[in-house]
Amino acid sequence: MSEANRQVISAFIEDILNRGNFERAVDLVHENFVELDPFPGQKQGREGLVEIIAHMRTAFPDMHWKVSETVAEGEKVVSRFTWTGTHRDTFLGILATGKPVEVKGVVIDRLESGKMADSRILIDTLGLLQQLGVVPPPPTPGS
Repeated sequence: MSEANRQVISAFIEDILNRGNFERAVDLVHENFVELDPFPGQKQGREGLVEIIAHMRTAFPDMHWKVSETVAEGEKVVSRFTWTGTHRDTFLGILATGKPVEVKGVVIDRLESGKMADSRILIDTLGLLQQLGVVPPPPTPGS
């Protein structure tokens, strides 16, 4: 089961996150999917997940996710990732900056019957906001 679940998550990342093939969500995500740590304004369910990803892909049209490490055990898959993109449209109220970003994070997905049932994503939000210029970077030592 662990290997099959790992393959579901890999397909989700490649097909939906990286390619924007949202039709694949029917095959990979339960209709009543729960985002345990949703983005501001994100609706629950498969539809809410697809909407937030579409929003991200609009704001960062060249968005690309790369997984550095995956651990799969039982019904859970944990992935350490980096996503990159260029901020070309409004994202969570932040007007387009044209700046490139590189965001690291970890996601814990739980699967039931071969589909994503719930997820908890932890990303470097502060780093993202600093890269977009919304939050100043920390001072350099000695300054």
